[in-house]
Amino acid sequence: MSGSWMRNLTGIVLCGWAAIAGAENKPLTIAVIPKGTTHVFWKSVEAGAKAAGAELGVNIVWKGPIKENDRAQQIAIVEQFTAEKVDGIVLAPLDDTALQRPVAAATAKGIPVVIFDSALKGEAGKDFASLVATDNRKGGSMGGERLGELLGGKGDVVLLRYQVGSASTDEREAGFLEAIGKHPDVKLLVDNRYAGATAGEAKNAAMNLLDKLREAEGIFCPNESSTFGMLLALRQSNLNGKVRFVGFDTSPPLVEALRNKDIDALVAQNPTRMGYLGVRTCVDRIRGQQVEPRVDTGVRLITRDNLNDPEIRELLGSGETGKGR
Repeated sequence: MSGSWMRNLTGIVLCGWAAIAGAENKPLTIAVIPKGTTHVFWKSVEAGAKAAGAELGVNIVWKGPIKENDRAQQIAIVEQFTAEKVDGIVLAPLDDTALQRPVAAATAKGIPVVIFDSALKGEAGKDFASLVATDNRKGGSMGGERLGELLGGKGDVVLLRYQVGSASTDEREAGFLEAIGKHPDVKLLVDNRYAGATAGEAKNAAMNLLDKLREAEGIFCPNESSTFGMLLALRQSNLNGKVRFVGFDTSPPLVEALRNKDIDALVAQNPTRMGYLGVRTCVDRIRGQQVEPRVDTGVRLITRDNLNDPEIRELLGSGETGKGR
């Protein structure tokens, strides 16, 4: 009887240790939650995140709202992954305020959260692990400086904003207004209209501004969908190429429009690098390494003059196709 009891006890202990060892050897699971899943930008972010996952030996779960205005769905996704107790979350908040509560709940349960692309209200390193993003104010300022140069420091300008609550585009718009404001002879015809979450909505918003667009000498849009929607509206109204146009992001249709002189400049992020560094920073934090509270993923101004530069071609190869790093 005692021998049988000892054998059973030994078996239980060995099974327990095996389970612990298995848990320790189990790959980390990182949830990556974009603002949306349809724009080329997010497909490039996904490619970078998965490249990091493959390199680091961690599982990447990619899930986000379809449209970039579904705050409730994004909150539900964060809450789902928190309940599932993933090892880490990499999040691009749709709203810098609305996502504070679910991020705080994840952090309270010991799940590190890295914010990427668009800021969240709070303190990096305290309320969340890190912010991995473009210097958005700098990007907007670059766009404003370029448009001012194209106009020779004078003319009427339209700013079509993106969406209320989006911290990244708020910063770009602020940077643009600061830069264009240095030209006293530049007049803002419109600076309080929003494009909405999709290119279709942006086109409609632009068409509703048609009278102002016909008066304008310059236009600035702060993200992929607002830029593309504006481009479609200009083409439909036969205004393409007749007004100076600076946009943001580098999907294939936007780069082609730059080549064809329908767009004069694009402010380029590096979404693949952003996805890669977002995951890398999260994994480093989980593994006990110190991470920087702010990681700048870079921003460049692309024009027809530098479109074929090797560095720009490499950046566009990443941003247009979602491949590479």
